[in-house]
Amino acid sequence: MQNEPQLTWPTSDLSRIPYAVYCDPTIYEEEQDRIFRGPTWNYLALDAELPKKGDFLSTKVGETPVLVCRDNDNSLHAFVNRCMHRGMLLCRERQGNSPNFICPYHQWTYDLKGQLRAVPFPKGVNGEGGLPKDFDRKNIHLHELKIESYKGVIFGTFSNKSEPLLDYLGPEVIYEIDRLFHKPVHILGYQRQRIFGNWKLYNDNVRDPNHGGLLHMFHATFGLYRLSQKGGAKLDARGRHNITWNALGTDDEKTTEEGYEGTKNVYNAKFHLKDMSMLQNRTEHDDDVTLVILSVFPNVVFQQISNSLCTRQIRTDSNNRMELYWTYFGYADDDEDMTRHRLDQANLVGPGGLISMEDGEAVELVQTAVQREQDKHATVEIGGKGKIKTQKSLVTEVPIRGFYSYYCELMGFPVGSDATAK
Repeated sequence: MQNEPQLTWPTSDLSRIPYAVYCDPTIYEEEQDRIFRGPTWNYLALDAELPKKGDFLSTKVGETPVLVCRDNDNSLHAFVNRCMHRGMLLCRERQGNSPNFICPYHQWTYDLKGQLRAVPFPKGVNGEGGLPKDFDRKNIHLHELKIESYKGVIFGTFSNKSEPLLDYLGPEVIYEIDRLFHKPVHILGYQRQRIFGNWKLYNDNVRDPNHGGLLHMFHATFGLYRLSQKGGAKLDARGRHNITWNALGTDDEKTTEEGYEGTKNVYNAKFHLKDMSMLQNRTEHDDDVTLVILSVFPNVVFQQISNSLCTRQIRTDSNNRMELYWTYFGYADDDEDMTRHRLDQANLVGPGGLISMEDGEAVELVQTAVQREQDKHATVEIGGKGKIKTQKSLVTEVPIRGFYSYYCELMGFPVGSDATAK
């Protein structure tokens, strides 16, 4: 049973964000039910991570541990990673291959479809102990999520009220997934990052094109991403998903220097790299887009930064702690040189990346600063107030408001005049 929401939003256009939404543990608990177990599609894995029958991996949907596996008829399944006996975490490994799942506590064994297959000593010993006569293994099955896969990207939902996956994603997101996964991929590796901040602060970060050319000095100085370049932010019809994009080399020196005037610590045209190979963009698409940050509500970011490709999965731990799980990939037909280039560019992102190292730090600093200011709010007006819509400039944070429009809908938070009336 869901509780009535205790938070109200001060403005109808969501240009103010109450800091309490990042700090209140009761709100966080409600999010687990209304969002992560609600009518949303959560990213689980890439099909390329499970190429063989019996392959499995452990992941999370919000705080709920989840197992994803490929069974013997090649179909995919996702279950809550919990034994149906006494609630033990069924699988502790992050990844592997197995014909079944055996609970380490009491050795209950489940097949790859989640069906209970074996229980030790079901009849006890010498007629004593064991399971009751009416116990039937056929009635015991791991708690299964509904899953759908598109272009090798696997999503799951707990809710029977979720709309079909492709409707949930919408044409804007589908276009970008088609573009990124236009041919088979193979996995290059993983990184894990613990961030001491609320999961929504990271969603704010990836929906804020404006910060990309200011916080990330490496971006701006060496021209990978500048606010003066051609770019923008595309939103789906409901504002819940966002695509930030830009095109390398589309700015001119005069416009850039005027825009960055007074920010010499961010952009300095005098700085150059002796070796520019890591920043080289090798054309892989028919357009001039060199950066795409595709954010799908509520838990995943798909990244193309030049030739560095990855997914970033948000896994919640508490109201002020989360894990970011990075999965790096290339295309199956990459030659050795291209694979080396992608791995080289992986140094740009990740927990210690030359660019994205600052994102985790920014999230933590906001969390620290607002913890005792929960009656105050953030101001989100860059890009304008009013209607939430696609942006033709990178100097915007409108997509953040789009995120919270859907967030408030799911959470039942009144906004603007509705909040005042209440």
